[in-house]
Amino acid sequence: MGPCRPGCQTHHVPSVDPVHLVQFVGAVNDSSAAYDLVLLAHVLSAVVAMVAVVVAGGFALALRSALRQGGPLPVAVVRYFRPGVNWVGRVLFLVPVLGVALIAMSGGQWGYSDGWVTIGLGVWVVVAMVAEGVLWPAERRLQEVVVARESAGTPDAVPADGQDSVADPGALCLRSGVLGIVLVAALVVVAGLMVAKP
Repeated sequence: MGPCRPGCQTHHVPSVDPVHLVQFVGAVNDSSAAYDLVLLAHVLSAVVAMVAVVVAGGFALALRSALRQGGPLPVAVVRYFRPGVNWVGRVLFLVPVLGVALIAMSGGQWGYSDGWVTIGLGVWVVVAMVAEGVLWPAERRLQEVVVARESAGTPDAVPADGQDSVADPGALCLRSGVLGIVLVAALVVVAGLMVAKP
């Protein structure tokens, strides 16, 4: 901007200088309130994500049991498998994002060269991808099974077209339940790694 001519006013609009931003992030350390808040959000989102995966696997196994017994499906199972996206499960993606923020805020105390950080981030990303690519799609297919059985009016009836939307719902329930258990086990190991920081 050039010099101000007579009669004009200069307006000072604050701008963010990247150098100052880097200095600010570098000044935040693992004993600051901002770090503590991000750490709290990181831990809470990890807990919510683990619970969401446990619940997905548990309800898949509950549905399998109910289908094998025949009769009406339990209300909780029908409620869980109502059509829609499992948005709570997507908190899984927030955990590594907040982890990366914590690394940036640690002032160099933690870094990607630390084995526990790299392993933890890698395992968490794999779990999130498997959940998004396998667990949640299976859950949507199980939603179709529940909706079809509920709309047929009788517990053992097949849908109007004569076929379930899933060839073997019991097998899909079992795979989803086992996958949920495996994913949660991996997440618990990663959480332990994050706490221990070997």
